[in-house]
Amino acid sequence: MKNLQLSVVQLSEPAKTLRQEIRRFIYEEQEMGTFEPKCDSWLSGYSPNFSRKLGKRQWIGMTWPKRYGGQERSSIERYIVAEELLAAGAPVAAHWIADRQTGPLLLRYGTEHQRKFFLPKIVSGECYFAIGLSEPNAGSDLAAVSLKATKVDKGWILNGNKIWTSGAHFAHYMITLCRTSLKNPEDRHEGMSQLITDLSAPGVTIRPIHLMTGEHHFNEVIFEDVFVSEEMLIGEVGNGWKQGMAELAYERSGPERFLSTFPLLEELVNTLRLNGDNQLLSQVSPLVSNLWTLRNMSMGIAQMLEDNITPDLAAALVKDLGTQFEKQVAEMARLLVSFKSTDLSSRLEKLMSEAVLHAPGFTLRGGTTEILRGIVAKGVVRT
Repeated sequence: MKNLQLSVVQLSEPAKTLRQEIRRFIYEEQEMGTFEPKCDSWLSGYSPNFSRKLGKRQWIGMTWPKRYGGQERSSIERYIVAEELLAAGAPVAAHWIADRQTGPLLLRYGTEHQRKFFLPKIVSGECYFAIGLSEPNAGSDLAAVSLKATKVDKGWILNGNKIWTSGAHFAHYMITLCRTSLKNPEDRHEGMSQLITDLSAPGVTIRPIHLMTGEHHFNEVIFEDVFVSEEMLIGEVGNGWKQGMAELAYERSGPERFLSTFPLLEELVNTLRLNGDNQLLSQVSPLVSNLWTLRNMSMGIAQMLEDNITPDLAAALVKDLGTQFEKQVAEMARLLVSFKSTDLSSRLEKLMSEAVLHAPGFTLRGGTTEILRGIVAKGVVRT
């Protein structure tokens, strides 16, 4: 088995101080009634005003170079801010994808023009991105991507569809994985590139895909003869697969992969304690221990990012375990709320409903469980 080592992270004093600062900010915002805690807030909690407040406090793009508006703080410090916001169920969906993966992608593969144009806007909490990966006829097989980019004078013409695109209806731009050359039967990963597409451009149509709750987070995005300037090519033509896989490492490794239902877990534990239901509380305790393990693993990945190590295998593992955990929290709450429904708070029931109805998407977004386990299996080295 390939040796997988994740560091046990010890927080520095500046990191501990930062945690108190973000907690104080969250408390003040809740006291002012700015937001009500939600499950899955990094997907469903859309608030441009809240994102701008975080931008003013320099809590977006924290690790990025100062010349682009960042603060050059550590990956661990960024992790602390993300962890506290998710634990509070704060509305961070607007800027989340841009902060989590668009910025690091541009820093690694983008041009200087792209960095200067986009990164300061992201840092201020005013520019939002979506991810254009999945397609209607490709399923979880990204190598089957067929959205076509035809080279023309000074740019590209896009034709095709993307689906399950989170936040496309409020995002300004999309990082679009597309075909810039025909599929190679011997290597289907060749011939793909990444383009930054303006979602307000002529020829772009965004169709909502509603959840069972009626909420609108996912979309189908249709491109019909959409022109994209050659300045919006990320990295190299034909290198889209490698770049996209690096991007997914950022997507899969963060605390949002196991904290989507934390507000529910916290409310459930607090309610059971208040009611003195120690027997039911004992059924929840294994979830808390699992959470602590996942949190330490995820922080270890943040340390890998700090050390410039690509955590593809570790990220897939944490994403798989984390989203399974999120579903377990929702299922446990459903069982216990049904059992003690007359004594439970309306807030708990609301959070439980959110979690249960969002749960089917937990193990799909960012890579299905089957795909992730395939990645982990390929990490096995026979000796």
